[in-house]
Amino acid sequence: MKIVKLPKNKTNDFIEHLQSFGEVHAPQKKGKKSCAFQPVTDPSKVLIGEEGFLRTILPLKKYFHKPVDTLLKFSPKTGFEDAYEEEGNKVIFGVHSCDIHAILSLDRVFSGKYVDTYYFRRRKKVAIIGISCVPDDLCYCQSMGTSFVEEGFDLFLSDVGDGYLVKVGTSLGDDMVSSAGDMMTGYGDSDINEYKRRINEFPSLFKTKVDEADLPAILDMEYKSEIWEEMGNRCFNCGICSMVCPTCFCFDVNDEVCLDGETGERKRCWDSCLFKSHAMVAGGHNFRESRADRFKHRFLHKHQAFMGDFGRPSCVGCGRCTQDCPADIHFVGMVKRIKDDITCVHSGEEEK
Repeated sequence: MKIVKLPKNKTNDFIEHLQSFGEVHAPQKKGKKSCAFQPVTDPSKVLIGEEGFLRTILPLKKYFHKPVDTLLKFSPKTGFEDAYEEEGNKVIFGVHSCDIHAILSLDRVFSGKYVDTYYFRRRKKVAIIGISCVPDDLCYCQSMGTSFVEEGFDLFLSDVGDGYLVKVGTSLGDDMVSSAGDMMTGYGDSDINEYKRRINEFPSLFKTKVDEADLPAILDMEYKSEIWEEMGNRCFNCGICSMVCPTCFCFDVNDEVCLDGETGERKRCWDSCLFKSHAMVAGGHNFRESRADRFKHRFLHKHQAFMGDFGRPSCVGCGRCTQDCPADIHFVGMVKRIKDDITCVHSGEEEK
């Protein structure tokens, strides 16, 4: 693996340089407290590193699996026409390890028996540049095995104090650093020592931890637990956790007919298994009628069903669901309750 060093005083110059490879998007302030991946017009406004951000409002899936996506246009004269609009190349800068793991999970889902060409036509047009971070109280990616990543990026920047060690993951990433000129330098023993110090220290920085060992079997045994009814009564079934989750991929497809009654568009939009309409079938029947059943279904899919299909949970430990839940449900606390683990590292998890 090729590794070079990017001094921090050259970071803004490097972001400008990346514009030659596509439209650069990076985390920037959105409102007073939130941030979002947005097009970069001023590199000085990009939030990176320890002093930057921990999680954006929406994860990277919004670029590949769009919230609303027009699939087809139709009319009596032309029939059905593909409505995909070709997009230019993008470079997404400042992606954390857990979000890169999430995209790798979506890659597995959308490359299954029926390959999602809409997803992959966009996916191949996007370069990903990762960056290291420091966890807060809601991060538990260490427990989910997503705190480090060895694939899925073109470049990955690891903070070493006065600069970043830049790991090159693809040929495109190599082109990015090779064409950067004197922005990139070699690294020395002090950089190596600082990198190793931070790597060794990193696990101890996590305040929230969860042990998912044998959780799928325990969920089977606790399928009729009273916990589901309790949490169903508490959950609003608003679907926010699904929308902000970097690995939730459910969608609904609808035809929208224009006022002429003949032409229209077929669109797909994000859906959530927490919505009552999600399990509605012909005749108005619903096989997940209660809120408790819908809450249980989402939880089991994250920590059991996805494990059976792909060998790992679909949760990457980013903390978005807990941060944005209006019912104040702490999902790590849910795992601990199911496992009867009363050794809660995060204060208040028992109650939540």
